Amino acid sequence: MGNTGLTVSELGLGTLTWGRDTMLSEAESLWRRFHDAGGNLIDTAPTYGEGQAESVIGELLTTTFDRNQTVLVTKGGYRETGTGLTFSNSRNALLQSIDRSLARLQTDYIDVFLLERRDHNTPVEETLSALDMALRSGRVRYFGVSNLSAWDTAEIYYLSHHLSSPMAVVEAEYSLLQRGVERELLPALERHSIGFFAWSALARGVLTGKYRHSTPADSRAASPQLAAFVAPYLTDRSAKVVEAVAATAQGLDVTPTDVALSWLTQQNRVHCALVGPRTTQQITQILAGTTFELPQPLVEALTEVSQPQLGYPETFAVEV
Repeated sequence: MGNTGLTVSELGLGTLTWGRDTMLSEAESLWRRFHDAGGNLIDTAPTYGEGQAESVIGELLTTTFDRNQTVLVTKGGYRETGTGLTFSNSRNALLQSIDRSLARLQTDYIDVFLLERRDHNTPVEETLSALDMALRSGRVRYFGVSNLSAWDTAEIYYLSHHLSSPMAVVEAEYSLLQRGVERELLPALERHSIGFFAWSALARGVLTGKYRHSTPADSRAASPQLAAFVAPYLTDRSAKVVEAVAATAQGLDVTPTDVALSWLTQQNRVHCALVGPRTTQQITQILAGTTFELPQPLVEALTEVSQPQLGYPETFAVEV
């Protein structure tokens, strides 16, 4: 993982639906297939599965899987209120969030803890001092950020050098349908050897091709909870990229999933690509293509067809 000594698998298992759509037995089957294929990174959050995902992972860690062979990634901080969770990076909220995650995960340490967003009501120095307490106590082994702007990420990285352990990783959405991190974030991470996890490697399922002609009744786009999550990629521009992926897959006699994941894992700056299968069938299809390598000319062709739109000031640096 970047310039750390932590070894993570090329694919990570996301748990967005665990405890809500993916029940304990199905989660165990997913994790078993993932583990048997060499996967070790499990990505979760206190909000996943309507608050149940961490508890499902904790149950499986105590009954089925070896904690020492698992890299746990979770996020915070969240402050519990009478109406649910409220986001906060204050000292109390952050430390309480970590302790509650540890209790639900039934473990005494978190391998990678991520600040999920910037809290502009809390000084960043206060947030980092709380993280330093968690790092020094051993409750957290590495920390990073998720979904922050390049500016906020840079500030936290700079200030974290005063901590016992500086920021080690960034997690952000990255796929053929979402390449915004290439503008500023990824070049900076590469320059400083910071780890990078790409979440939603299959663009919220859209790159599998399942939405090319209709919306399957059992899909996320048909789910009341996740329809809005998928909707941004059900556009004409996305459809052109999806069709290019499908055509490439057909020509190579592989699946669109194989093509999309191979393109992403061949990006040198990606240390782990996160996938979130809901069923055993889906994880089996994903893992079946992990040995496939997209030929470089086709990597370049898909890179061109999915090129993100750039504007000032990114283009200015190139033009001059």
